[in-house]
Amino acid sequence: MKVENLVLEIGQVTRDFESYFGELTSHQMNFKPSSDSWSIAQNIDHLMAVNRSYYDTIDGMLDGSFTPPFHGRIGFVVNFLGKSILRSVEPSRKRKIKTFPVWEPTLSDFGPAILDDFKREQDMLIEHLRKSEGLLKQGAVISSPANRNIVYTLETAFKIIITHEKRHLAQALEMLRAQGL
Repeated sequence: MKVENLVLEIGQVTRDFESYFGELTSHQMNFKPSSDSWSIAQNIDHLMAVNRSYYDTIDGMLDGSFTPPFHGRIGFVVNFLGKSILRSVEPSRKRKIKTFPVWEPTLSDFGPAILDDFKREQDMLIEHLRKSEGLLKQGAVISSPANRNIVYTLETAFKIIITHEKRHLAQALEMLRAQGL
């Protein structure tokens, strides 16, 4: 997949978040119908945490300091794990998935700037994507920031990130509907 196609997808997700949630009050952004659900703002914070967790590894790939685990050289393992993770983050949300503690929302009450923070984070994601174009062409392999033993191509990593964002957009829209908005 071409870098520009991925950039366009990231841009669309960003515009969707802004379009749906840009006019909400802090109260509406932080609304939770139950203690076991995430607010719109918590979904956004989670996405920023996930995306940021990839940057050190991508930077390490770019400067040569990152080495994937041995099994990252085994094509079928890389493909299998990548496809499995990608399927697990599909927006259909047939089942709820518990996130890793490192990616849990940091707060339960966010200010109105959370959407501006998200837009800046999306720009950072695009910057890392553009810097990685050579690595993408090489089919470089990355480890999941949550578990070094989970490996997939860098292209798959960006697809996972974008698909994951779409999943949480759908989840955030459920919070919007729960408020009758």
